[in-house]
Amino acid sequence: MLKADGQAHAARTLWNLLHAWWQMMPREKRSLANADAAIRQARQDIGFLEVLPAQAAQAVLKTYVRAWQNCWGGRAGAPGFKGRFRTVMAVDIPQGRDLNITRVHRRWGMVNIPKVGRVRFRWTKDLPVGRHASSESRITGARLIKDALGWHIAFRVQAVEGRPEPHPGPEVGIDLGVTVPLALSDGGTYEHGAWLTKKEKARLLRLEQRAAQRKRHRRPGERTSRRLHRTYDQIAGLRAKAKRRALHWQHQTTTAIARTYGTVVVEALTLTSMVRSARGTVEEPGKNVAQKSGLNRSISREAWGRTVAMLAYKTARHGGTLVKVPAPGTSRRCSACGLTTPGSRESQAVFVCKNPDCGWSGNADYNAARNVLHLYRMGHALVPAAGRAVVRRAQRVKPAAARQAGISQHQAGEHSKSSSGSATPTQASSARSPACWLSGAPTRTPAPPARTPRTASSRC
Repeated sequence: MLKADGQAHAARTLWNLLHAWWQMMPREKRSLANADAAIRQARQDIGFLEVLPAQAAQAVLKTYVRAWQNCWGGRAGAPGFKGRFRTVMAVDIPQGRDLNITRVHRRWGMVNIPKVGRVRFRWTKDLPVGRHASSESRITGARLIKDALGWHIAFRVQAVEGRPEPHPGPEVGIDLGVTVPLALSDGGTYEHGAWLTKKEKARLLRLEQRAAQRKRHRRPGERTSRRLHRTYDQIAGLRAKAKRRALHWQHQTTTAIARTYGTVVVEALTLTSMVRSARGTVEEPGKNVAQKSGLNRSISREAWGRTVAMLAYKTARHGGTLVKVPAPGTSRRCSACGLTTPGSRESQAVFVCKNPDCGWSGNADYNAARNVLHLYRMGHALVPAAGRAVVRRAQRVKPAAARQAGISQHQAGEHSKSSSGSATPTQASSARSPACWLSGAPTRTPAPPARTPRTASSRC
């Protein structure tokens, strides 16, 4: 795939040349036609740009113009130059007729890449090829992407999908955490172990120590040695392997939730503020900076935003709804009496209500998930994140005083269902008081499959 490397570097160089041209040109001359003419002239003047197909060069131009449109629309920042080591190497193949995809056998296929030739790739998903292709279901293009584990190809498929039927499943509230990644309001949890084994962690530590030692002995301005580059590549490979396993777990977990529940309620978290550094300024230095840095790394490692994004499109695909509710107070408020009493959160996992009239105790993450669901039922939901066009109307629930008195007949039926349980590492349940307003037996935690993750992209 050395030819693919050359095309990726040519695409990055073309982006940088286009960005420099855009900055030098007056505003009235920044048009798509003038940019296209500049690209054609650059391909004639600069020899190594010829390795990039003409269609891929046009795709670079379209991507650059779309980046500015997103900037003007307030959806992203202004595009800039792409560095050699900080940029993901990628090549776009906008025309599907040039691919000529054939399936060799069950696990492998062949694809034609312009100016590269026939390349074998791992067949990980059914594609509309041959007799399976039609005018409504066909491949319109592809994209080559390189990461630390090698080259991958992602196909763009055009298909007609019907509107899904409304999901008849129940409602569920989800609390996102670090110790317990996903805690559900019905008592179930989704947890995972370390993404790397003990041997892989030890190897990663050795490689990081080796890289730091070699970097320490490098003189200022001296080029990085091949040995140090090789060490960096090995570190990136281990981290990419951990990320792929995390993606696999997230896909399996979110798919199971979208298939089971009709309405999924999550907190509207501002992650950028949550992972902000506590370093402070010179005049007002921060406190517990190291502890806050560790918490920030743990939050970033769990990738809550990616989990919510997966739930958004998967619930819509299965006919469900994803709703966001305000996040403040869900971890400190008692889900039984609805009051926030100081000192109720005794530890990370234990919640004991200090209200003399309540005294409910249970798992803290389970309590927060019940509060998340209760906010939706009380009508405090924000704009639905994704799902059906007609959002299911939230079921109205009595206020906290009425819940505590137990005057609702519906809640009386729920009180009869409540029971006590023991908290286990994979299932958070707790003893519930007669004032409990949310019922439901704990569900078993589905074990993530141990197979190798399969994504929409294939490895060359």
